[in-house]
Amino acid sequence: MGSKAVEDLIQASSGVHFSGFHLEEPRTSEIEQPTTSIDESVKQPFVIGVAGGAAAGKTTVCDLIIDQLHDQRVVLVNQDSFYHNLTPEELTKVHEYNFDHPDAFDTELLLRVMEKLKHGQAVDIPKYDFKSYKNDVFPLRRVNPSDVIILEGILIFHDPRVRDLMSMKIFVDTDADVRLARRIRRDTAEKGRDIATVLDQYSKFVKSAFDDFILPTKKYADIIIPRGGDNHVAIDLIVQHIRTKLGQHDLCKIYPNLYVIQSTFQIRGMHTLIRDAQTTKHDFVFYADRLIRLVVEHGLGHLPFTEKQVITPTGSVYSGVDFCKRLCGVSVIRSGESMENALRACCKGIKIGKILIHREGDNGQQLIYEKLPEDIAERHVLLLDPILGTGNSAVQAISLLLKKGVPESNILFLNLISAPQGVHVVCKRFPRIKIVTSEIENGLNDDFRVIPGMGEFGDRYFGTDND
Repeated sequence: MGSKAVEDLIQASSGVHFSGFHLEEPRTSEIEQPTTSIDESVKQPFVIGVAGGAAAGKTTVCDLIIDQLHDQRVVLVNQDSFYHNLTPEELTKVHEYNFDHPDAFDTELLLRVMEKLKHGQAVDIPKYDFKSYKNDVFPLRRVNPSDVIILEGILIFHDPRVRDLMSMKIFVDTDADVRLARRIRRDTAEKGRDIATVLDQYSKFVKSAFDDFILPTKKYADIIIPRGGDNHVAIDLIVQHIRTKLGQHDLCKIYPNLYVIQSTFQIRGMHTLIRDAQTTKHDFVFYADRLIRLVVEHGLGHLPFTEKQVITPTGSVYSGVDFCKRLCGVSVIRSGESMENALRACCKGIKIGKILIHREGDNGQQLIYEKLPEDIAERHVLLLDPILGTGNSAVQAISLLLKKGVPESNILFLNLISAPQGVHVVCKRFPRIKIVTSEIENGLNDDFRVIPGMGEFGDRYFGTDND
């Protein structure tokens, strides 16, 4: 099942709410130059954050995910391991200490541990003793780097630095009465506390901390799971999505807003033909058009939809969806114009604007011409350019759309091939746009040309090359 198909199922599933992936990266005012600042030599793990109130069922959700990902290397990191040691003064008033406050955790240590794991280094993690309130009572736990890292805790979405490490953020949403009942059972059995102490701590700290610190982080979640571990439908869909992501290009794990259409022998064969320098113009256009159509269709699947019921010729009711209505295309002249026919074939009567960016001399940073629909700010925009190379032209085009009032999340960038350098530049600068491509390239050469690439796409498509 494809990544988008899983996301659609999550949206439609009863009791499961999917809000879409979003990262919060700082923006810079200057156009970034091509860079490969993320270490390409280390395979980036898929980091899942699981947050929610105390006793919401986070551990059960994590255990179910781990159990279903049995053929993957998965490790679990608990935020509880990073509680501060209590000082002698705090120990004398331990019942007045708020363990659900952000300051109770050593977030700096957590960040160091996670950074090491993400860079392929083994770490030793403390195990906190809730009877002595120390983290040096038990031996350290050795955690090896893995394909999937699950970070679980009540406040893991509170610090933006921790959030930025995550590929997927899950919030386990369970009724407050259920959480309290579970907390009483757990704290009396596992932590040796009496019921009166548990209830006193709940009324003094836990409830207010949930309202003040934990519940507000729910808005950062990509997926919200009601009923926790009892919601097996949600767990199954999440695991399917994770499996899809693990099978994708490593860049898709770094940038959840990057989508590479699933490769098949047909797609690979078409890429082989359009990349062959000996392919005729007629064949190049034919197979490029086929690939473009696939990219456009896949891109349209990422647009919002509304539910719609229709009556079939048999008199039955069919529950389906209605297409997104307010669309427009914007092609980056001139290569982007090759993608217009496919877009018109999929979206009858769609408006299409034009942007011309000077690609010579200053490396694609000069806007020459633009003609866009007057109401573009009210539309979802499909930006068309078959090659994403350095990313500088894309940055110019996207910046123009933003100046015209188009929300960043309403921009869908469609291209045939993408260089990693361009993906880094665009996704860092505009973390809420979506990029849909059919293949990730090896990189750029010294002349900033995509390799292996397919040459000058516009010349080959429109027949203006030297041959």
